Amino acid sequence: MSVPFLDPSQTYLELQTELDDAYQRVMHSGVYILGEIVSHFENNFAQYCETHHCFGVANGLDALTLILQGYDIGPGDEVIVPSHTFMATWLAVSNVGATPIPVEVDERTYNLNPDLIESAITGKTKAIIAVHLYGQPAHMTPILEIAARYDIRVIEDAAQAHGAKYKGRRTGSIGDAAAWSFYPGKNLGAFGDAGAITTNDDALAHKLLMLRNYGSKEKYRHEILGHNSRLDPLQAAFLDVKLRYIDKWNSCRRALASRYIGELKQSSLILPFTPDWAENVWHLFVIRHQNRNALQQHLDALGIGTLIHYPIPPHKQLAYSDRSFDAFDLSQTETLAGQVLSLPIGPHLSSEQCDLVTSAVREFVG
Repeated sequence: MSVPFLDPSQTYLELQTELDDAYQRVMHSGVYILGEIVSHFENNFAQYCETHHCFGVANGLDALTLILQGYDIGPGDEVIVPSHTFMATWLAVSNVGATPIPVEVDERTYNLNPDLIESAITGKTKAIIAVHLYGQPAHMTPILEIAARYDIRVIEDAAQAHGAKYKGRRTGSIGDAAAWSFYPGKNLGAFGDAGAITTNDDALAHKLLMLRNYGSKEKYRHEILGHNSRLDPLQAAFLDVKLRYIDKWNSCRRALASRYIGELKQSSLILPFTPDWAENVWHLFVIRHQNRNALQQHLDALGIGTLIHYPIPPHKQLAYSDRSFDAFDLSQTETLAGQVLSLPIGPHLSSEQCDLVTSAVREFVG
């Protein structure tokens, strides 16, 4: 039996009738840019996230970029970002001309360490991007308290945290605004690139409505410099169907994560840690091991798919080779990059497949 890391087509097979109906509805509508189908999903997702506003955009990177631009963050400004995250978090800051300032992550949760944020704030700091990495919320209370003291924005990068909760509140409703990705592998994934922004900030919402649509609210009248970044109605219709199942799927992920932890807790692995205040949706199940590469090769030889999230930290990427990060102690992030390994997890992973993974991992690590 082989175990793919993730097979997004399984969601289509589960919901084929509903998804095919959604496709037909879009095709018969004759509206293929924005329109009622997109608005319907935006309203439903805003309600799910417990926010006043949702704007569908082309992808998660655009979502972050438009939020920053909506808050007039640009050249000369600094934005605090986690040192351990997907590259898009940093790229959004660079895309608006601002400077990403890396802060190390918590050793146990791998999210932004609130204890290290204040020392990174300068007179140029305009925002903190709190990434809810791997499906686990960042520790938002201290982050918000620090931001309030310095009058700076808090932006949630919720691309991996669909349905997660922090102290009972949905991610995406806690900071000033939140960016979402609906990349096919996400807990709530489209069948192509897609993204969204959620917020309770009415002024930002007014601006985002234009920023995603050529700077225009009314056709051929352009009030600001904008972009073409609009959620496709077809993807919106698919996401609307999937949204009805996200909580059930997240429950399946939690059960699998609990099973992994129970089966592997006596091993030499460093297993994921979830604080009491976090309701993790387990977008990824990330373990750590000193001999990560050999473990990955062992699992691959047995037909078990794994991925590394992430093998090269942003500050080590060639894209930032023109900048020195010597002033920052990012040694923990570099250690993580050499040790983390993501095991298969998803709502369609079978019990037999889960058993095969745990057995194979134990065979290697003891």
